Amino acid sequence: MVTMTNTLTPHSAQRKHSAATRIALIVAFWIVAALLVSIAHQMMAAASPVISVAVETIAIVAVAGAYIRLVVPHATLDHALLAGTTWVLLGIAAEIVMTANSGRQWFALLGSPTNGGLRCVLLIAWVIAPALFIRSRD
Repeated sequence: MVTMTNTLTPHSAQRKHSAATRIALIVAFWIVAALLVSIAHQMMAAASPVISVAVETIAIVAVAGAYIRLVVPHATLDHALLAGTTWVLLGIAAEIVMTANSGRQWFALLGSPTNGGLRCVLLIAWVIAPALFIRSRD
C-alpha cells in the first residue's frame, strides 16, 4: 500500500525567485507604498500631520504585509530587513530627485524635518514593516 502525503501549501509559496526578480518585486511594492503614502500626505498633512503619519504608516505596513505574504512567504529576518532598508534608500533617493527637479523641498515619503518625531516614525516604519510579517526568525 502506498500512502501519499500532500502538503497544502500555496503554489506561490513553492516557487523560488531569482535575485533580480526579488529586487524588481521589492521596487515594485515600494512604488505602490510610495504612491499610497504620497496620496495620504497630499490629502491629510495640512489638516493633521499626526493623522497623516498614522495613515501613511498603515499604508506602508499593509504593502509590506502583501509583499511578504505574496512574494516571499518564508522570508528570513535578513531578507525582510534588506527589503525595508531598500525601501528607505529608495525613499531618500526619490525625495532628493523630487527636490532637485522641482526646486523646492519635497518630504512626502519620509516626512518633514521640522516634525522630527513624526519623521522618525515614518523612517522606522519603512525599515521594519516587512519584518513584522515574517514567520521564521532564523
